[in-house]
Amino acid sequence: MKSHNVRTYKSSEHLARADQLAWKIAEVASDPVAVEPAVIEMIGNRIIDNAAVAAASVARRPVASARAQAVTHPVKPGATVFGLPQAQRISPEWAAWANGVAVRELDFHDTFLAADYSHPGDNIPPILAVAQHCGLDGAAIIRGLATGYEIQVNLVNGICLHEHKIDHIAHLGPSAAAGIGTALGLPIETIYQAVQQALHVTTTTRQSRKGEISSWKAYAPAFAGKMAIEAVDRVMRGEGAPSPAWEGEDGFIAWLLSGPKSQYVVPLPEKGEPKRAILDTYTKEHSAEYQSQALIDLARRMGPKIGDLSKIESIVIHTSHHTHYVIGTGANDPQKMDPKASRETLDHSSMYIFAVALEDGGWHHQKSYAPERAARPETVALWHKISTVEDPAWTQRYHSHDPRQKAFGGRVVVTLKGGSIVSDELAVADAHPLGARPFARLQYVAKFRSLADGVIAPAEQDRFLGLVERLPELTASDLSGLTFTVDSSQLGAQGSTGIFDWSGR
Repeated sequence: MKSHNVRTYKSSEHLARADQLAWKIAEVASDPVAVEPAVIEMIGNRIIDNAAVAAASVARRPVASARAQAVTHPVKPGATVFGLPQAQRISPEWAAWANGVAVRELDFHDTFLAADYSHPGDNIPPILAVAQHCGLDGAAIIRGLATGYEIQVNLVNGICLHEHKIDHIAHLGPSAAAGIGTALGLPIETIYQAVQQALHVTTTTRQSRKGEISSWKAYAPAFAGKMAIEAVDRVMRGEGAPSPAWEGEDGFIAWLLSGPKSQYVVPLPEKGEPKRAILDTYTKEHSAEYQSQALIDLARRMGPKIGDLSKIESIVIHTSHHTHYVIGTGANDPQKMDPKASRETLDHSSMYIFAVALEDGGWHHQKSYAPERAARPETVALWHKISTVEDPAWTQRYHSHDPRQKAFGGRVVVTLKGGSIVSDELAVADAHPLGARPFARLQYVAKFRSLADGVIAPAEQDRFLGLVERLPELTASDLSGLTFTVDSSQLGAQGSTGIFDWSGR
């Protein structure tokens, strides 16, 4: 890996294209390096993981709404949409939109955390949709996804967005555009322009994940994927982009990040170096914000030690800056303590999540968020006894570049009535690569089978998994099968119509 210094340049200064971050990203995307077997295996795992979560969310209102928008944009050859028949083909940007929402709705797929946050699996819907529409094969989608993961992970390693209240999809637009460029075999110049244009149109605020969190939390990454496809399409037609997007005097760093005097360091593979970043990412065993994964496992472990939960006086979670200020009491969001809060808000409340996991000895992607579950008097009472504090040691571990030291958990101190204390800590979730039960292909398939049960017919499950097993050898025709079809009764209600299916009032 090579570290690249990225800073603002005045318009009067000359910054050669070869020295711009977007060009360096394009060079990585266009480097035809072979994809290693371990990376191919993990790409297959994440395709399974995305489909698993999409199966569990296929009938939910935000997913049904996105799918209803998508089906008003049919095109041939087009791309497939989760739940619909393979023969029903949709314009690729709209297929990516619908599939992106299905993947993101339950906050239940892969994650990477460093200087910023990300869900790199959000790259899969747009890159796969383009591959299906353009008649690419399995080898091409593997190359494209290896790039998408590589670019997003390394932007997340080098550039912090959240401290400036910029949503993390600002790293996703460029990574998806780069991955599409790789899959299509586009020239460096085209990828360079598309990456910049994608950054420009996918920079939004973190209010998506603050206060009264709405369904836009699931839509935001889908929007970035859709914009990335449109950006690549425009550039392929000869259009350009704001340049240099990151380093310009009025650009991303100067006005939206740390300012014209700041400097960032972004690592990228050198020419000929394999793209391996996907191996640094990790998925979720539980449908909740990633910083809650270890806390759920810890609650499961601590419950028997505590015994009678009514004896609890207080619970303090000592954790990282991110966990405390984003999903903890440091966020100062009263909604995080509100029994009537939305599912999206409860997902971002470590206090609620720890309380329910402690009571139930586990976590369920639907039952744990049910309004009646959140409103239980004993749950509310326990929930309101929980607080978080930032512990510098956990913050340091959160930002560590050493995978053996990097941690996303914390230490929990439970004070019981009478003054006795029960405490325990957990650095990483059980499903993490360094956890007690690391996820491999067997676990990804089990997650898919569990979430697809009662939604996708067993034969359709087998067909989909069989294709993933042959991913490198898939033909263009085969690639259209990297989806699943369900009975129409499983798709949920569309709800109200909108502009795209307007038929008068």
